[in-house]
Amino acid sequence: MSSSVPLSKPNPRDLRLDFFRGIALFLIFVAHLPGNWLAQYRPGAFGFSDSADIFVFVSGYAAALAYGRIFSRAGFLAGTARLAKRCAELFACHLGLFFSVAVLLVGGNHLLNTAVNYVHLLNLGYFFDHPQEALLGLFTLTYVPNYFDILPMYIGALAILPLVMLLARLHRALAGALCIALYLAVQFLGLELPAEIASDRPWFFNPFAWQLLFYTGFFLGSGWIKPPPIRRWMTLSCAAYVALSIPFSHYPTYSSTVWLDTAQSLLYPLVAKTDLGVLRYVHFLCLGYLMVALFKGREHFLHGTLATPLIKTGQQALPVFLTGMVLSIVAGMALDVWGRSIPGTVMVNTAGIASLILTGYIVQWFKSQPWRGKVGALSVLEKEPIEKEQFDVEYLPLRKRELVYG
Repeated sequence: MSSSVPLSKPNPRDLRLDFFRGIALFLIFVAHLPGNWLAQYRPGAFGFSDSADIFVFVSGYAAALAYGRIFSRAGFLAGTARLAKRCAELFACHLGLFFSVAVLLVGGNHLLNTAVNYVHLLNLGYFFDHPQEALLGLFTLTYVPNYFDILPMYIGALAILPLVMLLARLHRALAGALCIALYLAVQFLGLELPAEIASDRPWFFNPFAWQLLFYTGFFLGSGWIKPPPIRRWMTLSCAAYVALSIPFSHYPTYSSTVWLDTAQSLLYPLVAKTDLGVLRYVHFLCLGYLMVALFKGREHFLHGTLATPLIKTGQQALPVFLTGMVLSIVAGMALDVWGRSIPGTVMVNTAGIASLILTGYIVQWFKSQPWRGKVGALSVLEKEPIEKEQFDVEYLPLRKRELVYG
């Protein structure tokens, strides 16, 4: 058996993905801000899928570009090791996010003169009442409070990747069959993971279901499947499906009409978020197809001034996501103190989104390692003699060493 995975040539980085992931990060912030009436007008309130679907799909696509190449170039063992490292990083981020928010909630209860019990607001009473059991559950992912469920689901989806790559060595269809089989096991066999110690509540994002959307992005990003061509009849069909989903998704609409409310109740298992209902999955695919059709021939927009902040934000997804989850709690506390007037709510949401954009730029600046610039390195070398090897390691970028030292 070959040591490399049969990957097609991966697609280059697509700025459309970063653009929409940036939008998704903004919407996640808005949706998680407690008592935010602006959340009633986010796109997810008018359709079966929402920002979480965008985030998961794009993450799968990005995983193909990052880890698929490692498996293909370095082999299965090295690829699995790199993937394990990433899962450990995500797990550390999950724990860091939980404890950061927990401290914020306790601080809000002690320092703010509001009528809100912030610990109860996020349903974290069990953690503070039973810290020993909760800590054990937190570290074993058997205690996953609702606010902290996206990263565990992402870890679960990534953890399947080595098996997907092994099956892909035999045939890509086998890898796809695994993803479909896991999804069907959720729908028909009730495959799930426990999220509470004191109850039988499962993970809010069932990783065995959401991996289907993740690996849809992965298969597209790796070139294992090809996107459908843009056709007028397909565009009209997708637009009709998206439009028809609005009255069954918009709560004020279907709750005020008896037959719509009854129909929505019947449709609920097919659009449910926890198990990624099939109509929800189809809704996202239709939206994705429409966005591809919309941008066709207009790709220059992504290089313009308006799109750049969104793209920069989307390219630093993990730190921006973590920042947004913390900021949404802080923003909610600010609104509790100042009141939820229209100007105040707009101001807090705007400040939060601006902070997410700033986070993206700051993270990118640090990743660029500006302290390793050639001018700075040479000036240091001129002022203070150092060993050549030390200069290599501390000051000179890897790509320039051969040019300098031949």
